[in-house]
Amino acid sequence: MNTPDNLKYSKEHEWVRVDGDHAYVGITDFAQDQLGDIVYVEIETEGQELAKDEVFGTVEAVKTVSDLFMPISGTVEEFNSDLEANPEVVNSDPYKEGWMVKIKMSDPAELDDLMDAAAYVAMTAEA
Repeated sequence: MNTPDNLKYSKEHEWVRVDGDHAYVGITDFAQDQLGDIVYVEIETEGQELAKDEVFGTVEAVKTVSDLFMPISGTVEEFNSDLEANPEVVNSDPYKEGWMVKIKMSDPAELDDLMDAAAYVAMTAEA
């Protein structure tokens, strides 16, 4: 599994990449592997302020639909619209082209509650 060191990770298998006071959020390589072929990503929270752990969208794979949870509080400023036509990018490139939302963080201190890559790898190894 690919688990970049420069990201933070949630127990719900979302990743966070910080860019100033903004953050990009997506699902991990482990999560996309567990879900299988992703056929649809639905994000209807653009423009909304969401608390940590609130659902910001869903991802649909061939056999299941899974909620997407905010790893930190913030306002959803942008949805990766490329995923509308090409949701499979989440499978092939979950950390770069497969990002899901860009948020303006409301409490950057919440990043301290997330796991680093080593802790996330250890958690998934137990799964």
